[in-house]
Amino acid sequence: MYVQLQPVLSIAAGILILAIPKALNYIVAGYLILIGISGLLH
Repeated sequence: MYVQLQPVLSIAAGILILAIPKALNYIVAGYLILIGISGLLH
């Protein structure tokens, strides 16, 4: 079973932002870095 990475990361980032609003900058930065790396590898 293959699950795409981007939708799962989006959901996780959204939940983390709702749970920990003060960590918004770190969550967004981490999300963008992971999406960039996954885009380069595929």
